[in-house]
Amino acid sequence: MVERDDTFVPKNSRPRWGLTRYVAAATLARAADGGGVVAIILVVSTSGAPGWLTGLLGASITAPHLLGPFIARRLDTARDGRNVIAFACLIHGATLAAAVLLYPVVWPILTALLLFASGLFGPFLTGGISSRLPAIASQDQHGQRRAQGWDVATYGLGATIGPSIVAIVSVWSTPTIAALVLAGGTFAAAALVRLLPYAPAASAAADVPRPLRTLRIMAASGPLRRTLYLTMIVALSVAVLPIVAVSSTASLGEAAGAAAALVAAYGIGSLAGSVGVMIRPLRRDADVLMPYLALIVAAALVAVLLAPNLTLAVVAYAAAGIANSYFFAATLAARSEYSPAAARGQIFIWVGALKITAGSAGTAAAGALIGTALHLPTILAAGIATAAAVVAIIDRRFSSPGPR
Repeated sequence: MVERDDTFVPKNSRPRWGLTRYVAAATLARAADGGGVVAIILVVSTSGAPGWLTGLLGASITAPHLLGPFIARRLDTARDGRNVIAFACLIHGATLAAAVLLYPVVWPILTALLLFASGLFGPFLTGGISSRLPAIASQDQHGQRRAQGWDVATYGLGATIGPSIVAIVSVWSTPTIAALVLAGGTFAAAALVRLLPYAPAASAAADVPRPLRTLRIMAASGPLRRTLYLTMIVALSVAVLPIVAVSSTASLGEAAGAAAALVAAYGIGSLAGSVGVMIRPLRRDADVLMPYLALIVAAALVAVLLAPNLTLAVVAYAAAGIANSYFFAATLAARSEYSPAAARGQIFIWVGALKITAGSAGTAAAGALIGTALHLPTILAAGIATAAAVVAIIDRRFSSPGPR
């Protein structure tokens, strides 16, 4: 088993307001990452382009997240990782801005390439920024986990604020201007990242593993292996909820617009869960907590499945959001505490990239299955989350300690 790595920057070397700057930078960056695909879809669809082109260009900015880990090694080898993340924010924003500005006057393939470049750096705005948190929060576990609650909140805020900015600015102006506003947010995030506390490279560049070697390290480490597959399965499971929300309103005896209330309830629950982690941080070993929190997520999905009316469905969606926030906080703790220092940045990005990929797969699968049987996606989601949690409990019980 990989031992905890508690080598953080000494408390007295952390500038005041470091966590405040972190929250601002992370929220701005994640709003751009979360809203970018919505902006692209609106830009293309409002231009009168065919649906296949809208889907292709939307996928051009999301699919490259999976390749992010293959350029993430620089985050662990750099003398100052802040420069790497700030550069990624600038490239993400610049290529997004160039794509929407040039879309009307260039071949779609050129727009797709610009969006591909933007998406390639997306994982640095999610997992990459999270890898800086151990150097910012107080050195004790309680302080670290309280800060991880703030980090969970920035993901929720980014996922809410980004699409909201696109919707509001598109109505007030155009989707192109909305995309440019998001790009401007990444430039501001880059400046704030540079103001975060400095943390020196944990290892010499020669000691930092290559991307595939990092993946093998994760597979060989019990806690990191369980973090990876539990994160992916839970992300895939909760990704069915927006599709189910839209399709289930009729069975609840409500108009289609009620789906917005269900999705909003999940978002509010997510934010409430992150506040709960801030107020009362997780105390037990993250490796022990993750599978049990995954079971709670599965139970919330069962509640969604069984809800007989809109009121109880809203409660169930909110409960799913709360449970997922606690689970996410536990996975952040596991990544921070069990990652070897030489590969911490890569591990954060690997898990984040594969989580996004799994979530996309869950949404696609729900869309494909919902026409077969209304409740099938939720049943399968709850089932695989439960199975993964049980496997993780057994895996932990029979895992033997191994080298870092």
